[in-house]
Amino acid sequence: MVFQFFSTFFSLFDTFTIIWVENDSDVRVQRIFLSDPVKKSEIKAIEAFKEVESSSSSIIEELGLKIIQFLEGEKIIFDLQLIDFDQCSNIQKKVLLAEHGIPRGWVSTYKQIANKIGIPNGARVVGNALARNSFPIIIPCHRAIKSNGELGGFQGGIKMKRILLEMEGIEFSSKGKVITNNICY
Repeated sequence: MVFQFFSTFFSLFDTFTIIWVENDSDVRVQRIFLSDPVKKSEIKAIEAFKEVESSSSSIIEELGLKIIQFLEGEKIIFDLQLIDFDQCSNIQKKVLLAEHGIPRGWVSTYKQIANKIGIPNGARVVGNALARNSFPIIIPCHRAIKSNGELGGFQGGIKMKRILLEMEGIEFSSKGKVITNNICY
């Protein structure tokens, strides 16, 4: 039998909430919610998953700690073994895997990611897939920017996106555009 749970953690950027399932001893992450300037992560989680229960697991606690460390600026590389990609379309999964491949301290544009996964003129497709990224931070969608150097969107808010990029060494112009030679893809 599969049970669905949530665990909420506190970080420098307010709370984040992990939705996870456990089937026998197999734990899979189904969703991560970030707090934003309007709504806390735990409220988003409960609204999206009506039957979810608060719980704890050593595996999820360890993942939560790694996310907290990442949000504090530590160099954490997340593996994807806990991620449940079953809810993603094939295109979204391709986008998320490409995004996961962008190293710390690097960025890519929505257009470059689209070209990397074989969708010419697919910048909007990539942007939409990342806007629905169920696994922010583990899939570092804050590293995707517009072709003109502007930040684009982010589930935790633009301020959080900029701070995360700055913690990774990305610089910004006085107009708020990314300045870097570290462009992936």
